Amino acid sequence: MNSLPLFHRIADRKVVVLGMGEAADAKRRLVERAGGICVGEAEAHHAQLAFVVLDDEVEAKAAAMRLRGKGLIVNVTDRPALCDFTVPSIVDRDPVIVAVGTGGASAGMAKMLRLRLERFLPQTLGLLARQLSAGRDMIRARFPTADQRRRALDAALREGGPLDPMATHDGNAVARWLEGESADAERGRYEIVLRSDDPDDLTLREARWLGGADVVVHDPDVPQSILVRARADAVRLPSEENGPALAPDALTIAIRKKR
Repeated sequence: MNSLPLFHRIADRKVVVLGMGEAADAKRRLVERAGGICVGEAEAHHAQLAFVVLDDEVEAKAAAMRLRGKGLIVNVTDRPALCDFTVPSIVDRDPVIVAVGTGGASAGMAKMLRLRLERFLPQTLGLLARQLSAGRDMIRARFPTADQRRRALDAALREGGPLDPMATHDGNAVARWLEGESADAERGRYEIVLRSDDPDDLTLREARWLGGADVVVHDPDVPQSILVRARADAVRLPSEENGPALAPDALTIAIRKKR
């Protein structure tokens, strides 16, 4: 991974957009869609971000240097080497945003991936997210500790669960879930024996275990490409430490390579 994906809030903030023509207009539409205010270079001292959409490479490089010197982070259209950040292709299910980026390698590939994702993500995805946000206090009351909430939500949101994000939901889905019986969260200790170093060879169940694990116990030769599939806040332990679960209802995953 050569870029850190971030979602930058620009609502009511000024963003410099330099250039004329359709490509520059597209950047202005994107900024305005996110609530930003498009300005010229004269107002750069009020901005944090800048888009440079100039055909002439010398002019584009000079503009990027000037703006960077004023403390802005800069995107230069079609010139990845001059960019501090790149713009992903976006699937918008407000407030859910799925961003597909290639680090500037191929905007066309990012677009095609986005179009595929558009077909799979239901239009009600944003509605479900807004319900979860509005029901935060009720969720805290039903599941008082952070671990209880995470496990309950993992169980509800998993494939086939009452809040499966890939299913279609109405405006009362979260309320019905809170009023009913909670789905059982996976817990205990499970073992994954790797068939290869390729994370695509994980089964769907193994990938789900890793994504929800509280503790990951692994051999030292388990590749990073596998370990990054686990939650970032999961406890990681070398296999010789045995990896006891942190709590009786924790999910512990042991990973070893096939001998």
